[in-house]
Amino acid sequence: MAIRQPVVSVLGHVDHGKTKLLDRIRGTSVQAREAGAITQHIGATEVPIEHIYKVCKQLIGNKKFDVPGLLFIDTPGHHSFTTLRARGGSLADIAVLVIDIREGLMPQTIESIRILRQYKTPFVIALNKIDTIQGWISEEGRPFILAEKVQQEHTLAAFNDKLYTVIAQLADQGISADRYDRIDDFTKAVALVPISAKEGEGIPDLLLVLIGLAQRFLESQLEKGEGPGKGTILEIKEERGLGKTLDMILYSGTLKKGDTVAMGTRGAPVITKIKAILKPKPLDEIRDPRDRFDSVKELHAAAGVKISCQNCEGVIAGAPIIVVKGPNDPAIKALQEETSIKIETQEKGITIKADAIGSLEALAYEAKEHDIPIRKYGVGEITRRDIVEAAYGDKKNCVILGFNVTMSKDAEAEFANHDEMKVMTNQIVYQLIDDYIEWVEDSKKKTDTDKRSEFSFPAKFKILPNCVFRVSKPAIVGVRVLAGRIRPGENLLGSDGRDAGRIKSIHTGEDALKEAKQGEEVAVAIEGVTVGRQIEEDDIIYVDLIESGYKQLLGLELNDDEKMAMEETVVLKRKDDPFWGM
Repeated sequence: MAIRQPVVSVLGHVDHGKTKLLDRIRGTSVQAREAGAITQHIGATEVPIEHIYKVCKQLIGNKKFDVPGLLFIDTPGHHSFTTLRARGGSLADIAVLVIDIREGLMPQTIESIRILRQYKTPFVIALNKIDTIQGWISEEGRPFILAEKVQQEHTLAAFNDKLYTVIAQLADQGISADRYDRIDDFTKAVALVPISAKEGEGIPDLLLVLIGLAQRFLESQLEKGEGPGKGTILEIKEERGLGKTLDMILYSGTLKKGDTVAMGTRGAPVITKIKAILKPKPLDEIRDPRDRFDSVKELHAAAGVKISCQNCEGVIAGAPIIVVKGPNDPAIKALQEETSIKIETQEKGITIKADAIGSLEALAYEAKEHDIPIRKYGVGEITRRDIVEAAYGDKKNCVILGFNVTMSKDAEAEFANHDEMKVMTNQIVYQLIDDYIEWVEDSKKKTDTDKRSEFSFPAKFKILPNCVFRVSKPAIVGVRVLAGRIRPGENLLGSDGRDAGRIKSIHTGEDALKEAKQGEEVAVAIEGVTVGRQIEEDDIIYVDLIESGYKQLLGLELNDDEKMAMEETVVLKRKDDPFWGM
C-alpha cells in the first residue's frame, strides 16, 4: 500500500537553531528575509524525496525509499508541538530535538523531552553548532561522517568532550542516546546526529536518519488513508484579500474545494464549506503572500496548506477539521468528542488556562504528576470571570496558572482587588508548575512563621558550664539552644516542671537578638530567678507553652527535635494537670 510522507516536528530551546535548521533543509535563508516574514510561514514545509536523494547522494548513492518525502511542521518550538494533535495524540509522526552542543540541555529542552514522552513520539537529536568547536573545518552541505575524518586530533577531542557531556545530561533525564552511526538497535537508543545548521554539515545524515526510521518503524502508521480528509488547525490568521484563513495540516484522506467541513470550537463544531485551498510549492521559502501559494482543487495527505472557509467563527488552534457529508454526519459527534477537553477536576483546586487545547492538556498532565488539584480550566486569555471564580478558594487554591496567555484588561482591574490571589504565567509548562510549588512552600513557611510569632513555640536550651555572667536581677547565663527557637518575653520551665523565670533579652557579643535558633550559643538574661537556687549550670530549660497555643502547634510541621521538646514540655505540664492539652 502507498504510504504518505511523515509529519516531522522540530523542538528545542530558544536560539538553539530550530529556524536555521528548517531554512537549511529548505535551502533558504531566514536572515535574507525581513524579520516579519518568519511569522508569515504557513506552518509546514514539504521536502520531496527527490530533494532528499540529491542532498544525501554522498551517503546513499542510488538507493531508493518508499517514503515520498518529509513534511516539516514549520512553527518551530515545543509550544507548537503541544498544540498540534491528531486523534487525541501527537500530530507529529517523528520529532527532531535540536540541542546546541555548547549549551547542552536547557529548560525548554527538558520541557520538550517531557512532552515527547507524554505523547510517546519517537525522536532524533540534532546536535547543532558543531562549527563552533575550536578548529572545526567546515564544508557546505558535507555529511558529518565525512566531516569528522578531516578534523584535527585536538578538535575531535574537544568535540567528543562536549558530545559526551550532552549524552550524560540526557542520561540524567532517563534517555539512552548515542551517535547515530554507533547505534545497533534504534528501538533502544535515541539517535544523535551532529550538525551545523549554519554550514549545512550533517544535514544529509539527519535527513537520512529520519527517512530511514520512518520507513523501518513507521510504515504501518504512514499508510495513505483514503476517504474524507482529516486534519489539525495550526493557526488562524487574517490575510489581505482573503479575510480570516486557517493554516492546517492534512494528515489523512482527501480535501477538495467546495467540501463541507466540521471544525472544532470551544462549543459546538462549526459546519462550513471550503472556498479555497492554497498550497505552498515544495521547498518554498514562502517569501511573499501574493505569490507563495498555488490554488488547488484537491489535496491528498499529508500536506500543510492554508484554507479559506465561508465561516470559521470560534475555531481554535489545535482543533480538528474533518470533511463531512452534512450537518447530520455521525463524524461530527466524534469530532466534538475529540475537541472536548478531558481534564479531571476536583471541588477544591486551582485554575489553569492555556492558549490551545494541547498545551492545556500538557499543563494538566504536569499538574496531575505533581498532585496539584484542578478545579477549573480553559483555553484563551485570563478573564475577569476567571479571577472572580478563583478568588473564592482557600489561599493555596486561590491561584491561576497561565501557559502562554495574557490577562485581559478587565481581569487586571479585578485582580487588583484580591490581595490574597496569585496569578502566574510562563511559556514553559514545568517551570510554571515549579513556580507554583515554590510559592506554596514559601506561603506555608510564612504561615508557620506567622503562627510561631503568635505564641510560644516548643524549644529547650542548656545552661553552659562556666558561663554564668550574673547570678540574678536578671541572671545572665550562656546557653546552647537544643531545639526550636527562643525569644525575649517567653516564660520558662525547669526540668522539674517548676517556673524558671522569663527571658528578658538575648545577646551575642554587643548585639541584641530577636530570637536564637537551634544550634546557636548566646547569652540570655532571665528575670525572676537566681543561679544556684531555681536554675543551675548544665540545667535543661524549656519554653513554657500555653494550652491554646499547644493545640495549634499540632497542625504545624515540626522537626524531630522540636517534636521531642514539645513532648517533654507536655510531660512537665501534666505533672500538675494530668489533662493539660487534651
